[in-house]
Amino acid sequence: MAEDLRFELAILATVQGFYQKLMTSALGGEVPVPSGLDEDALRHSEHELPGTLTRMYRWLHLLDMAITPAMLRRALTPETDSEVAEALLRYFVRRREASDVNRDKTDLVATFLYRHPRVPGQWEQSGYGLDGALPLSPFEIALIEILADTDVPSLPEEHVQLLRRFDPLREEVSRLRDFNALIDSGIIARVRELKQWLDSSFYHPGVLATVSAYNATFGAKFDELFAKALGEIKSFGQALEEMGGTILSTVDGVEVTVEHVAAIEGNQMLQADYGTTLEKFRRVSKLKKELDRRPPIRRSLLTPAASASKSHGNGSAAAPKAAKAAAAAKAPATPAVFQPPAITPQQIAAEEGKLRRVEESIRVFVRVADPKYRQVVPMRFFNLTLTPAEADAYSAAYLEEKSLRADVARTLIRLVSISARISTELEELKRSQKMSSVWKLHADAVVVLIDMASTSTEEAGSAARAAESTAAGAEAKAIHESVQKLRLRSDAAVKTLANVG
Repeated sequence: MAEDLRFELAILATVQGFYQKLMTSALGGEVPVPSGLDEDALRHSEHELPGTLTRMYRWLHLLDMAITPAMLRRALTPETDSEVAEALLRYFVRRREASDVNRDKTDLVATFLYRHPRVPGQWEQSGYGLDGALPLSPFEIALIEILADTDVPSLPEEHVQLLRRFDPLREEVSRLRDFNALIDSGIIARVRELKQWLDSSFYHPGVLATVSAYNATFGAKFDELFAKALGEIKSFGQALEEMGGTILSTVDGVEVTVEHVAAIEGNQMLQADYGTTLEKFRRVSKLKKELDRRPPIRRSLLTPAASASKSHGNGSAAAPKAAKAAAAAKAPATPAVFQPPAITPQQIAAEEGKLRRVEESIRVFVRVADPKYRQVVPMRFFNLTLTPAEADAYSAAYLEEKSLRADVARTLIRLVSISARISTELEELKRSQKMSSVWKLHADAVVVLIDMASTSTEEAGSAARAAESTAAGAEAKAIHESVQKLRLRSDAAVKTLANVG
């Protein structure tokens, strides 16, 4: 009996030593140890073992309240001694507190032991049965040995059935190739719910072994896809900064700048607890989606006239049809007064912001208007008429999906918003003819919009072909109708620019 108590006290002393170092690091100073629980006192507590154990448990429980799972995650490094991790696991399983925090800490420690075996590759060996019948994984056998002196919970049949869900989940994780797909899958919430359903059975060696294997697979895939997505975002931000731009996109109504992206510390986010930082990961995913929808940054932009000839030869994206119409409208002997300037990244970024505001204002009107009148949207200078498909796109609740219907809806929204912006700028241009400094600003905006219309028209063609390949004829027809409307607006804009002065 005394030997068992001494062994238990030795485990708690190891946990206390680890906790003391962790708290010292977090607070920048040593935390005083209660009288009778320091190393010297513990060596001479032979005759007071029960009382010492009680006081040690109380002290560790107090420290537990200050130590979060994220702190524990950062403290467990590849250099951490396996004996310390095993002592922590024994402590958490013995405590078996019915709280998410205790379960998360147990989860972290068990997964740490799985990722850092004493002998490299020892968990990859084939399992065998202790009774000759039930196959056990090597890691589960190791956990049984570690927790041999601990009263582990039994495993009811309904929880055995829950455990069988983890293998399909591991396969699902291994098939993911994109960070957005991982976040959109909802797998983090599904697995967390599974762990909660396991209740006290979570502390069973078989459960810990199964969950740890899943955690290792998920963690490796999550880190890989997150690093890839963040790298692409930072590369985009760097390219935009080199061209003089500052605003990448808007996420949840907040503009994301180059400085914001440069300040993102991927390693710090990965070291934090997934549950508490999940919203941050979601925002990174949303930013990635926004950037994926935008055309690639062009480091040199041609004038409309030069773009027209080049685009027919190699597909350059710089208003080919608009420039061709401008050339036809221009009299051979009389050059146009207005010479379109080169388009800058700042102009594109500013126009993207205006387009988002137009999209939102149209979306709000369509969603709240009487169904009979939602296709006629009142704008500042005119009424914008939508096709039924365009009105449906603006009221769709599935725009964040990765699906054909979402691609079609986003395409229609983009085409309509650009058309509306062109109409607005043309009206502003007409009303400011006598103010040269003002109409020049509106004329420049029209040039940018014509360029964006050309790029969006090409992208819409790809979306229409994708719809046609899946026999979605109605969706393809809707795209073609919207493209035609935008082309008419662009042609009108080009003719106006050709004669402006």
